[in-house]
Amino acid sequence: MKTKNFLSILAFGIIVSAFGQKPTMELTFTAEYYGQYVPLDSIFIENLTQGGDTTLYAPDTILVLNYIISIDDNEAIGENTFFLSQNYPNPFKEKTIVNLHLQEKEHIKITIRDIVGRQVAQYENTLNHGSHSFDFYSGNEKFYLFNVTGKYASQTIKMLNSNPTFGGKCKIVYNKYQDNMIGYKSHEAINNFVFNLGDELRYIGYAKTVNEVNGSDVIENTPQTNENYLFEITEGIPCPGIPFVVHEGQVYNTVLIGNQCWLKENLNVGTMINGSNNQTNNSTIEKYCYDNNSANCDEYGGLYQWDEMMQYTTQQGTQGICPNGWHLPNDDEWCTLTQYIDPTVNCNTTGWSGADCGYKIKSTSGWYSNGNGSNTYGFEALPGGYYRYYYGGFDTIEKSATFWSSTENGSDAWYWTFYYGHDGVYRNYGNYEDYGFSVRCVQD
Repeated sequence: MKTKNFLSILAFGIIVSAFGQKPTMELTFTAEYYGQYVPLDSIFIENLTQGGDTTLYAPDTILVLNYIISIDDNEAIGENTFFLSQNYPNPFKEKTIVNLHLQEKEHIKITIRDIVGRQVAQYENTLNHGSHSFDFYSGNEKFYLFNVTGKYASQTIKMLNSNPTFGGKCKIVYNKYQDNMIGYKSHEAINNFVFNLGDELRYIGYAKTVNEVNGSDVIENTPQTNENYLFEITEGIPCPGIPFVVHEGQVYNTVLIGNQCWLKENLNVGTMINGSNNQTNNSTIEKYCYDNNSANCDEYGGLYQWDEMMQYTTQQGTQGICPNGWHLPNDDEWCTLTQYIDPTVNCNTTGWSGADCGYKIKSTSGWYSNGNGSNTYGFEALPGGYYRYYYGGFDTIEKSATFWSSTENGSDAWYWTFYYGHDGVYRNYGNYEDYGFSVRCVQD
């Protein structure tokens, strides 16, 4: 997860009138994959301050927000306001419907403009308390801004025309009136998304990489004016509602693979000790960094002896050194992961199996001698080394990645290895619990 604050680009002036109208903010999104532009499939937006969410679907990449900038503005609007719902369907072809809900009789003006500000349709009238429905018929523009201005407020929605070649003349037609305000007590009740200046938002952009692998990126920001955001897409889709977790001061992204939610990075928690020393049962989590170099922990995560990882229990699936709500994957969970990626993986044998599990699970760079993978599901196994030897040495960085399971076979623990020269996966157990392997966590 990355928190980004981009330079704001003021697309147009935001003016708050003497009547307390709500100003409008535009948030624009683009994406790239390692410097190459990729089109966004969708953008999920959450309000972390107030709750609620909304989604933009391709080709729509602009979020229009109405907001309140002060308590005085809120008081000016008071109870004499209206609620403008998003048009439906959206995107639409030729015709779409917009609902307007007035809390009291009010004179309103509706202005519809294209994306460059040209007025294409208008409606003005004094309307009674209640729900009012309007039909909008599009012309040959892709985007339209539908603005309603009343005595105390002004609100705008953005409408996406998926059939801009229709070519007819834009018009707005009053449809029907209903004296019923049940269920429209707040803006959030209509759209489940409301925004006030100062709210923190989270944006998750979804796009396919240049290799057509599903990817995503997460940005958190508190917009103050019009913003341009750039998603840096990496392989994998975050777990619903949990795009990342913070553990021991570090941020770990999540990735959903099948029905399992995994941390996307190797654990890197604890205090580094020299590889010549064993990790011990004390009040401190201890880790090895390959070649006793902390930079390798930053890149590949720490290496842990089995007992230290388990925090000195033998119960498989224990939390161990994982965050709260997460646990150390047992052998069956590793099997579920690898067989979801490659059904030919054999979990009833030791040694190598599978046709392309290793290729699909390895990262797209960093592996020795063109041994990179496709990282198809976003697990991104990094070649942090086969292990820290029991006597303190280290081996095969850039060539292999070995992960503990929390399951023992007798007094030996199962482990899973991916190698630069093999597209399968290696599963085995042995007298290696005093070696240092990499660790991943899976959600409870």
